Amino acid sequence: MKSRTKLSALVVLACIVSVGSAQSSGTPAAGASETMTDAMKTPTFPYFAEITGDDVLIRSGPGIGFYECGKFKKGDKIQVAGSQFTWSKIVPPDGSFSWISMQYVRIDQENPSYGIVTGDNVRVYAGSDRVPPQYATSLQVKLNKNDRVKLLGEQLSDYYKIAPPSEAYLWVSTEYTKQVVPALEGPPRIAMIPGTDAAQETDANATSVEPVQETNEPPKTAPVLQLEKYYALQKQIDAEHAKPTDQQDYTSIKQALTEIANNKEAGKAARYAEAIIKRVEDFELAIEVNKTIKLQNEQLQKTRERIDQARAARLTEVQDTGRFAVIGKLENFMVYGPGNYRIVDESDRTICMALPGEQFSGKDLSGLVGKKVGLVGTIEPHKQTAGALIRFSEVVGLD
Repeated sequence: MKSRTKLSALVVLACIVSVGSAQSSGTPAAGASETMTDAMKTPTFPYFAEITGDDVLIRSGPGIGFYECGKFKKGDKIQVAGSQFTWSKIVPPDGSFSWISMQYVRIDQENPSYGIVTGDNVRVYAGSDRVPPQYATSLQVKLNKNDRVKLLGEQLSDYYKIAPPSEAYLWVSTEYTKQVVPALEGPPRIAMIPGTDAAQETDANATSVEPVQETNEPPKTAPVLQLEKYYALQKQIDAEHAKPTDQQDYTSIKQALTEIANNKEAGKAARYAEAIIKRVEDFELAIEVNKTIKLQNEQLQKTRERIDQARAARLTEVQDTGRFAVIGKLENFMVYGPGNYRIVDESDRTICMALPGEQFSGKDLSGLVGKKVGLVGTIEPHKQTAGALIRFSEVVGLD
């Protein structure tokens, strides 16, 4: 399962690439104003937006009937992944959380701040400070066996509080959002009259005008030459951006643009070069994001393989355990503090909680953690989890 970091990176990448492609010529061509206006009315997802009001409710679904999951204030930035009628589907902002049943999660012994899903199609629900987890009904995503979740250190009514997984979304009324369009289009095209130091900027919707060819053309001035060099580099940027992301390289182009930007005699070309350098840096960021995602996917695959191997190594055959009250794998359960344990079955589902008797006072049980054991003791209700608790007087390793 992709991490949260991945989703944010993919959204940034998609936004940069889509805007960059749409504006590959530097500025819109003649007649493009109407097309751009239509695109703003029907945006291409994903995109960034800004909240236009205060105390704007975040909801678990697309409608006022869904429960509240937080509030935005005016000026907050959001990432919009889709829409339904008058509601925008958004990437959960910082501070959001979700709920998942403890029954289908085991603690990662190597990193206790993470849990590992033990079943398929395990439901994750949108979290709210106003709604207890057992009444949180808005399904965000379904996870499968071996998926990892980030635990937020709280559990309630047999549910873990977790960071929203990737592909988990929340909703906000589109009425209180305004799309933010990244300014990647670069400087306006220039119509040059040969033999002059000045240049007349064309209308933002006009096409570029090639230098007028005249007989007995006077020598070109430094600003004119730098502008021509700038336009040539702009074409190189468009050609480079048309390549697959992993084949793009803007190093030499960026160096040439920097020379123009630092040239005191370049005139307007210096300002244009400085502006388009920012556009090139956005493309370079997209390249780095693409590399990072590829590396993370490879690392995730290796991690899953290690988890599968470790689990297979711990599985053992069922032994004769007639004298034991409970049999299963012993695990630390730090949610209730040191010295608390739980017993899980072969599918890593919780059988019951466990507390050692007085005879174990001061004894180290760490050598049995993660191993199959048999417990002798008494079983009683466990109020916190509404499950069972064994107070054991004897523990025997069965591995």
